[in-house]
Formats: sequence, structure tokens, C-alpha cells
Amino acid sequence: MSRDSTASLPAGLGRRDFLAAASVGLSGGLAGCTGVFAAEGNNVNIAGSSTVFPVTEAIASSFSEQNPTVNLSLSKTGTGGGFGNFFCAGRTDINNASRSIADAEIEQCGNNDITPIELQVATDALTVVVNPDADWIDCLTVEQLREIWRAGGATHWSDINEEWPDEPFELYGAATTSGTFDYFNEAIIGEEENHRSDYHATERDRTIVQGVQGSEYAMGYFGFSYYSENPDSIKAISVDDGDGCVEPSIQTAMNGEYTPLSRPLFIYVAKESLEKAAVRDFARFYMKRAATDLVSEVGYVPITEDKRDENIEKLKAAIEEVTA
Repeated sequence: MSRDSTASLPAGLGRRDFLAAASVGLSGGLAGCTGVFAAEGNNVNIAGSSTVFPVTEAIASSFSEQNPTVNLSLSKTGTGGGFGNFFCAGRTDINNASRSIADAEIEQCGNNDITPIELQVATDALTVVVNPDADWIDCLTVEQLREIWRAGGATHWSDINEEWPDEPFELYGAATTSGTFDYFNEAIIGEEENHRSDYHATERDRTIVQGVQGSEYAMGYFGFSYYSENPDSIKAISVDDGDGCVEPSIQTAMNGEYTPLSRPLFIYVAKESLEKAAVRDFARFYMKRAATDLVSEVGYVPITEDKRDENIEKLKAAIEEVTA
């Protein structure tokens, strides 16, 4: 999908507004992909995590301003859906991921001669949200969260605290193909229990926002970026991991206070795709921008300069191998 060059933002249009408009041009379906390695050299095809999507979207928009002849295709498929259906199948160059690649996915990639290169691009404060009218709640312990979200757990607010409304939960969360689901399941539910299945599961984080906005008794979870877009219409819940209530924020994620829901975010680049100049240029551009305020503008913690340099060296070594 082509992008027109934009030398400067229109008067009165902020970066976030610009990105919202630009997403129409950057976001394209991947149904027409017939094999990324056979594609034209100026294509960069990206799928995967909806959590990482805002970071990649922002950086892709900035890249397109300077590289208008490069065709970028960017889609939300979920981390697992991106790996299984696109990246490890050789249909995309890059997969956005809100968790590390799984062993089975590495095996699938290997069977298709795809070599994934892991690059951390940000840190997220995975955020639990409720409706602003839910004035009875501001903080939950990890144990209370587990009871709400585990299979066979609580069904009503009053099951958690008898002083809370005797009303059933209306729950919205990530689909099972999502890295956010995997991380929340591991950090909150644990290995001895299963995530409940009787909830509204979706890959569309804004659907979760709308669901929580629409019901006083709703709760959802997603990446911090989607809360930071809607701080007046949904309420973030602080989490008590044993040392008191800590609110989700860029600062608490950065300093390690917000546990256990702070997590690294990644992109995975197919080493073989680095044969294409467009993918090489975009990957290097991405690493440089991932250490800047552009990442914090969309609601995540930028990587450190040391991590940036480590990523660039990792890319440099891979590029030298495929272009030698």
C-alpha cells in the first residue's frame, strides 16, 4: 500500500491526530500477499500484535514521510495470528509481538526457512480498566484479578467484596491469538488455572474500550496506549502485587514498580527479508526511533540507548550475512 510523502503536519493537526488519519493509508489487508520473498523490493509487509501496532504505526508514518516510494502494509492480526498465519508462513517481513516467540512458532518458521530476529522496541504497562461510574473500585490485588479472570472464578462484583454491587461482571479482553492474552494469562492466572472463556474476546482493542465505556459493571484489559487515548472515558485500575497499589503509567513501568503487568514489546524481522533494501532501511530506522519520545507519545516506554545500539548491532550482523 503506497503512502504519500508528508513534509510537515497540517496546521492545527497534532501528531496523534495525524497518525489516526495516516493509519488508513498504512493499514492494509494481507490477503493478497503471495509470498514476501517474491514481492517487489520496495514492499515492507507487517502484521501481528495490536498492542505493538501504535508504535509501529507511528514509526512507519515517520518513515513514509522520508521514504514515499516504499510501500508499507500494516495489519493487526494478534501476535500468535501474525506468527502462525503470516510471518512464519513467509508472507510478511516483520511481526509485531507483545510476547516472545514460542518454541512451536520457531519450529514453524524453521520449517519454512524463516529466521526470526528478535528486537525489543518498547515497554508496556498492561492496563486493567473499568467504567468511570464504577466508583467502588480503584485498586485490585493480583489475587482478586485472578479470581475475576480465572475459569470457574467469581461471577459478580460482590463475590470479590461483599460491599460491592451484586451485579455480574461484563468482561472484555484479548483473544486467545493475542500476545496480550498470553502475557495476562501467565502473569495473573498462572499455570494452575485457566483463563475464563465466558468473556468478550477480541483483537480490536478499541472494541474493548467501547465495551467498558458502555457498562458500569464492565472490566477489560489491554496495552497502556489504548488507555492513554481514553483517560476521561475509562478508568485505569491500580494493581497491588504485595507492596501496595501501583497505578499503570509510563513512569511506573519504566522504574519497575508496576508489577506483574509491565512487559517488553518486540518486533521480529525475518532475516531473509533483509535482502530487500526497503526492509533493511525500515528496520534500522525503527531501531533509532524506538529510543525516542515518539514511543512515549503513543503511550509506551522507549528502549534505552544501550538496547537501541544492541539492536542495531544485531541487525548489522544479520544484514552482513544475507548481503555478503
